[in-house]
Amino acid sequence: MNKGKRKMQFEVQENESIEACLERIKNQGYVPIRRTEKPIFQEVVTGKEISYEPVGRQIIFEAVINE
Repeated sequence: MNKGKRKMQFEVQENESIEACLERIKNQGYVPIRRTEKPIFQEVVTGKEISYEPVGRQIIFEAVINE
């Protein structure tokens, strides 16, 4: 088997629940081993000040092939 396909990353899509993403992973024959969350920021300019406010998050599951 090709070693590159033994591990895959699955991103929780917009308007998709975590449970739906986990089901999609299972249906493709993989088992999740790690969950990573990254914040998504938006640049906000107030006068001369620039600040960054969190507006969301990106959830990524790392999964391996279920043998």
